[in-house]
Amino acid sequence: MTSEKQARFGHIGIWSAALRPAGTDHHSDVSEAVAELDELGYGTIWIGGSPSVDQVAPILEASRRITVATGILSIWQHPAGEVARQVAELEKNTPGRFVLGLGVSHDAMTPQYARPYSAMVGYLDALDTAPDPLPAERRVLAALGPKMLKLAAGRSLGAHPYLVTAEHTAQARSALGPDALLAPELKVVLDDDIDRARTVARETLATYLQLPNYTNNLLRLGFTDDDLLGGGSIRLLDALFALGGLETVRTRVDAYRAAGADHVALQVLTGDRHHDLPRAQWRTLASAFSLG
Repeated sequence: MTSEKQARFGHIGIWSAALRPAGTDHHSDVSEAVAELDELGYGTIWIGGSPSVDQVAPILEASRRITVATGILSIWQHPAGEVARQVAELEKNTPGRFVLGLGVSHDAMTPQYARPYSAMVGYLDALDTAPDPLPAERRVLAALGPKMLKLAAGRSLGAHPYLVTAEHTAQARSALGPDALLAPELKVVLDDDIDRARTVARETLATYLQLPNYTNNLLRLGFTDDDLLGGGSIRLLDALFALGGLETVRTRVDAYRAAGADHVALQVLTGDRHHDLPRAQWRTLASAFSLG
């Protein structure tokens, strides 16, 4: 990673779908959590769960230096021209801190889903020609397959792959070339009880294993249909998650970095749906990676 990209993204970030202000009380909790992530030294906050651009503004306002990215905004739900206009407004108040992560989502979630690669090409064209153009260096793509990865390298800053292995990261680096940003997401369960950690992982993974974009990618990586049953085989869980203590997390992050990742976005899972802002774990990880 170039020094400019390193300064912009850092080596370690946090991915969370809970970092989207909803009600008044939750807005306050999110703002406090975002301010702390900023102070802890993380490089980037990835707002998960198909956020809109207008959900980004409070995150930027609650922080002072950290990069904020969507992980990812669905191209089917938000017209390109409107997105470009909204990003231009963000840029006026917080210049250089927002990166637009784009993706094609999934057929099961999107009634208009069709020809995703062509749709993404058209969307990027529209961003380029909008009244407020959004340049390639301000966007990344949620790319998994070879075609989308090459598109990410040619038409954006790089790729933000989700639910991928270190082996996929090596393949993605080869497809992207040496200069494009590669920022995979990695799920973390900080629990020394490995059986309990695997239970949390399977509960999370079961939803994704219903989506062909992910399962097809896993099959391309050499996993079998049997690996996808019952929330995932142990082999699959160990490849997709960091399960266990801090040393395990460091080892898994090192594997992604060695495979070519510039930045790893950690998604902390606790198994407690009511504990969707795991600030204690975020603090522990920041200390483990000496981010502060």
